[in-house]
Amino acid sequence: MKVALFFDKSIEDNASVYYEKAKRAKRKLEGLKKAIESTEAKIKRFKEGKMAIEKEEAKRRQEAGRAKRVKKWYEKFRWFFSSEGFLCIGGRDATTNDIIIKKYTDKDDLVFHTQIIGSPFFVVKSEGKEIGKATIEEAAEATAAYSRAWRQGLTSTEVYYIKPEQVKKELGLPKGTFMIYGKRNYLRPALRIAIGKTPEGIIGGPVSAVASKTKNYFIITPGDKKVSEVLKLLSANFKESPDEIQCFLPSGKYAVKQKIENYIN
Repeated sequence: MKVALFFDKSIEDNASVYYEKAKRAKRKLEGLKKAIESTEAKIKRFKEGKMAIEKEEAKRRQEAGRAKRVKKWYEKFRWFFSSEGFLCIGGRDATTNDIIIKKYTDKDDLVFHTQIIGSPFFVVKSEGKEIGKATIEEAAEATAAYSRAWRQGLTSTEVYYIKPEQVKKELGLPKGTFMIYGKRNYLRPALRIAIGKTPEGIIGGPVSAVASKTKNYFIITPGDKKVSEVLKLLSANFKESPDEIQCFLPSGKYAVKQKIENYIN
């Protein structure tokens, strides 16, 4: 390091000159540091503001996209797609039970109902294909879950399935009620459903059907939680409107666990 000395000054005066220069340099350095910190803070605020704007814009586009989405014909009923890809539809009440059986059931479909009074009719739409065992079990699970057995706090209930020609509307039967003839095929599924989120939105139904389409889902069973508690929990997790979720919940009270892991208290 080279240092210039002033020969007309004493050693002390030379030292004093460099001391003053050092102080001025230090003050400049401190000012530079403050300027850098100020600039970095401005950049950070700009990025945060930009991210907030982009997030709000993405949310707005998502909401606009949902608002424009035309609902499918089957969404007025209980519905899900099985793990094998079959559309399954079920009644929400006596009127939709009637509509499903009379208007949307074809000869190669399968019809499901519980043994207890107060059950939806579920129909698996075959679309000309052979309906597999997994779909039959899933349709039985959905029929049980959306029946009165849930409100009664049962853990399982008996479900049977039949061919459409075995279902008859006899004179004098009330709306949503049909006579069943011939052999019935029985299953006894546990009462449970899953509600999950896919890129297209919320889905619900039998656990294996939902699990085949998303890893982000909750399993719901009969319990002691009110609907408001469950909707608050799921809405916060999925970042979706409670209305989009409630249409998949059975009537009654609930216990909730995420996937196959611990129960959420």
